[in-house]
Amino acid sequence: MEFSQLAWLVPVFPLLSFLMLTALGRQVRTWGAIIGIAGACLSFVLSLIIFLERLNQARDFTWNDFEWLKFGDVAIRFGFEINNLNTMMLLIVTTVSLLVQIYSHGYMEGDGRITVFYGYISLFTFSMLGLVISPNLLQLYVFWELVGVCSFLLIGFWYQKPEARAAAKKAFIVTRIGDTGLFIAILLLFWHMPEHNLDFSAIHNAFQGTPAIGAGVVTAVAILIFVGAVGKSGQFPLHTWLPDAMEGPTPISALIHAATMVAAGVYLVARTYDVFLASSTALTVVLAVGAFTALFAATIGMAQNDIKRILAYSTISQLGYMMMAMGLGSWMAYTAGLFHLLTHAFFKALLFLGAGSVIHAAHTQNIQEMGGLGRKMKITAWTFTVGMLALSGIFPLSGFWSKDAILAVAFHDNPLIFWIGLIGAFFTAFYMSRLLFLVFTGKNRGGREEAIHESPAVMTVPLIVLAVLAVLSGFIFVPGLNSWLGDWLTASRAGEEAFELPVVLLSNLAAILGIGLGWLIYGKGSLRPDFLSGRLPWLYTLVNRKYYIDELYQAVIVMPLKGLAALLNAVDDYIIDGAVRLAATATGGIGRLGRRVQNGQVQTYGLLTLLSIVVLVLAFAGRRYFNVG
Repeated sequence: MEFSQLAWLVPVFPLLSFLMLTALGRQVRTWGAIIGIAGACLSFVLSLIIFLERLNQARDFTWNDFEWLKFGDVAIRFGFEINNLNTMMLLIVTTVSLLVQIYSHGYMEGDGRITVFYGYISLFTFSMLGLVISPNLLQLYVFWELVGVCSFLLIGFWYQKPEARAAAKKAFIVTRIGDTGLFIAILLLFWHMPEHNLDFSAIHNAFQGTPAIGAGVVTAVAILIFVGAVGKSGQFPLHTWLPDAMEGPTPISALIHAATMVAAGVYLVARTYDVFLASSTALTVVLAVGAFTALFAATIGMAQNDIKRILAYSTISQLGYMMMAMGLGSWMAYTAGLFHLLTHAFFKALLFLGAGSVIHAAHTQNIQEMGGLGRKMKITAWTFTVGMLALSGIFPLSGFWSKDAILAVAFHDNPLIFWIGLIGAFFTAFYMSRLLFLVFTGKNRGGREEAIHESPAVMTVPLIVLAVLAVLSGFIFVPGLNSWLGDWLTASRAGEEAFELPVVLLSNLAAILGIGLGWLIYGKGSLRPDFLSGRLPWLYTLVNRKYYIDELYQAVIVMPLKGLAALLNAVDDYIIDGAVRLAATATGGIGRLGRRVQNGQVQTYGLLTLLSIVVLVLAFAGRRYFNVG
């Protein structure tokens, strides 16, 4: 029996951890971390075994014998599927999740709800792993929504903070917009697919060559699927939730931004890539949104002072690179985008956990209140530097190889996109060098230098492991030397990417110039930090305020919706409820009047009888008078 047939156990282990932690409650604080880490460890080991097995060209395996719903001849089945793409994703998710949970044992020490925290992480990991191995689009959507629910719980974990509550609600609401697009795409596919089949294998067969489905429907389905990916992966214009998600604990930021929620959007596009290849219009949309997001977010990152928000905008920018690669519309670009997803998972997890180590020591997230931390936090400083150089694309670290793979395809297929990617690489290197020099070099500006110390081993060991992965993971796909990844992921459809010396030189030059400018300003101090903002204060303010996108949404969407809600509430209170209250008051008044009349006194009855006779006499007399007149 092949281990691929046991892949259903990969998400089951963290699910069992979640159920055990929920049943045991908050009392088992020490055991909470052990149970959570044990579940993640078992998932990682099995994922690694399956990955190694599939390196030997093991067969794809699908099991979907569980019949969930049936109406007429149509049956909705659940199960699991293992292929090379989701095997790679399983290994990424379980690796990062395991290291994050080990790290959290030190970072969250002393938190009264640590057992709840590990329960949420286990459920989150289960949801992402279930999404990855889903054999059809409907099952993927179920786990897709469960990932959204878990992100709401984790972002708002410190719910006593108003900012955390607001960020959790914002993430849930904004991603629902994208989820609605994906849901409509599923409905369209269900309606138009042969036999209403939503299996990924059936979608692959239906959209290869000349699709039997109309071109307009194909384009609509592809764009709507992409709308779902835009929400989860924080692409413009649904990116605003992702920086606010930094209100959650830092380990959660690492998990969300490196390997789970934001990776789900890229994975969705990759899983349904045949649909996109069938529509040039949809590919153009993906390309434009990805390229714009990569550059847009990189500019914002240059003017932020919150260490986690800088990394958040770098995540948005790097996800833009991945979407840009997918939009280039070739299997080589597809491979490059997924390769960048792999390397990004490691160096971005490293950067976030490094930022958590800094926050743990300095008790602030403002980089302007740090400085000189490298002298007392050498492990954190050196590992963070590795992550920073990898993200900047410096040779020979992993980020260089994956970003260069994307730029090399763009260099041949779309020169405009190549230059946009190159400018984005310069901005990335600049804002990451700014962060590095302000935090780890120079003088301490926070006034708490004597209390700063290196984080415990339970936090630094995951940093070292991720730093090693950030160095070595790039060598699995070296153009002209080691290009097996493309063949492995695309069944030899990608072809072999050539080593492009101009691209290598230009991408490294852009990164070196960005780092060099950062060093001149924030390291050596040769240039004043306000040498540009002082001359163009309006531009700095515009970028610092994130182009006022949040304020625009507040004015154009949130406030009108609140006004409409207030109007509808007034209609409900004063018209609908008012009519009900009027009827109740009138009925009560009539009842009280009847009670006063029916009081059992003969005198009252006689008086009423007399009054009734008088009224009748007057009525008849009046009628006769008017008839005579």
